[in-house]
Amino acid sequence: MPELQRLRPDHAPALFTFEQENRAFFAASVPDRGDAYFTDFDARLAALLAEQDAGLCHFHALVDTDGEVLGRFNLVDVVDGSADLGFRMAEKAARRGLATATVLHLCTLAATEYGLTTLRAAAALDNTASRTVLTRTGFVPTGEEVLLSDRPGLGYVRSTTGEV
Repeated sequence: MPELQRLRPDHAPALFTFEQENRAFFAASVPDRGDAYFTDFDARLAALLAEQDAGLCHFHALVDTDGEVLGRFNLVDVVDGSADLGFRMAEKAARRGLATATVLHLCTLAATEYGLTTLRAAAALDNTASRTVLTRTGFVPTGEEVLLSDRPGLGYVRSTTGEV
């Protein structure tokens, strides 16, 4: 069974492979990270880990029993008890319910470990998979229309306390 792990420096090789192998798959539904992401991967990861150490973000990797990264699940822009959720799954791990189960687990961690009461998210209108995960895990549309790299999307919100 895959395990959600807080992002660590030793995840770097598997994380880099995950991002490279799934780049085209991700670009079909979320904004592409660009070539610079891969060129500057080590520096970028170090910066993310520094943000995490400062309590500004909480980054996670969904790791298989053999150490392969199957997904990323992040809480970013932590402020005043709230954060933004972002996630992506490897193509080979998609459509198995892992994203839904992991987002539910992360919502629990958000409340119990990180003291967060409100989570926000956004998904492109044409990203049916992410929108489905969000609604299945208790996120509700805010009615706010957003642009995600020039793609129309919707904002979502979820309370970690059971209140909406």
